[in-house]
Amino acid sequence: MIELIPLLMFVVVCLVLMLGYPVAFSLAGTALIFAGAGIIGGVFDPAALSALPNRLFGTMNNITLMAVPLFVMMGVMLEKSRIAEELLDNMASLFGSLRGGLSISVVVVGMLLAASTGIVGATVVTMGLMSLPTMLKRGYDPKLATGVICATGTLGQIIPPSIALVLLGDILSSAYQRSQLSRGVFAPETMSVGDLFIGALVPGVVLVLLYVGYVFIYAQLKPQAAPAMAKQAVDFTKLGKGLLPPVLLIVVVLGSILAGVATPTEAAAIGALGATLLAAAKGQLSRQRLAEVADGTVKVTCMVFMILMGAAVFSIVFRGFGGEELIHHWFATMPGGVMAATLVVMVVIFLLGFILDFIEITFVVVPIVAPILLNMGVDPIWLGIMIAVNLQTSFLTPPFGFALFYLRGVAPESVHTADIYKGVIPFVVIQLLLLLALACYPELATWLPAIMKQ
Repeated sequence: MIELIPLLMFVVVCLVLMLGYPVAFSLAGTALIFAGAGIIGGVFDPAALSALPNRLFGTMNNITLMAVPLFVMMGVMLEKSRIAEELLDNMASLFGSLRGGLSISVVVVGMLLAASTGIVGATVVTMGLMSLPTMLKRGYDPKLATGVICATGTLGQIIPPSIALVLLGDILSSAYQRSQLSRGVFAPETMSVGDLFIGALVPGVVLVLLYVGYVFIYAQLKPQAAPAMAKQAVDFTKLGKGLLPPVLLIVVVLGSILAGVATPTEAAAIGALGATLLAAAKGQLSRQRLAEVADGTVKVTCMVFMILMGAAVFSIVFRGFGGEELIHHWFATMPGGVMAATLVVMVVIFLLGFILDFIEITFVVVPIVAPILLNMGVDPIWLGIMIAVNLQTSFLTPPFGFALFYLRGVAPESVHTADIYKGVIPFVVIQLLLLLALACYPELATWLPAIMKQ
């Protein structure tokens, strides 16, 4: 019975979270209650908690995680300064005369917002407020309109530079080094956040192209569901002024990482400064606007780091009760070997994506299962991309997908919840197909990083 305590810890945390308690305090509180009970019962060694101060201090001094507030500031600045809104207007004028052109514009702008914001909730809400009323006014089928917005909003999980990839990359890098050291390799080849960014490029682009392809085919088969806008002359000068600066900023940020010129943290600083300069150039950088951006950045950053601290307490207590050894034993004795173990992990992460945000899953689940899978020979870059796409899919899947709730919160009453659920189903199928392709052809995620290292 004692060996099942780690599993009971996990179940209790999920139940507490479902009751609506704050994530960080739910993780730390549950862990400390179990640790206290274990000390009293003589089944938990209190010396295990002595590692906690060093763990928290190391987290706060982690250079890689410093990229989180900087990328958040970059995205919030582009949103608050109405640069994203101008992007959508320009894209609509470029593609609007095509059937489904407005939906294609939403996909393209959503991709650019994903590359700048990297936060699912922020992108879905922003696109919902900006584009959903326009699409409905133009006669778009609510199912198509809401499905496109929800799907493109989740691109922030996979399109680099993504906060989800930054967090995943940091944890997988540590897990990879631990797995190498456990094999007796004392000078392990490091796996960085930049490698995960490079690995996400091909799957991310493929996913965007699949979205665009689906919208285009749907519009041809059902023209009344995605009517073309009245043809109008495109002002390419205005288009260039609205499109080139943010695209150039994203290219500079991502390009500096891919070229090895800057670390993700340094590139994030460039992105935050560049977004601020763009806002100033457009006359959108008032004292009030800067205060709004700072407030939004601090809120998200505090949430991330508080959850990280709570997760650190939880993981230490979980390991103190022998949780890692228990899971390792389950995986080692599981029929089917590494394939079955990976499948089980993916199913569990998918289901947890209904009730937990990607930050909680990244900090709680990934540190537990990643070292075990990496010890079994799983490629860390492939594993990171699979987890990111998996979470992106679960955020879209009815009835509990986070993206659906975000859009429901800003959608007009004329849009029924059933429309949102039906609209995302084709995009869920597309993402499942991408997951299957990644499972069958890992080179989709590993080929480009291997080329870049040569």
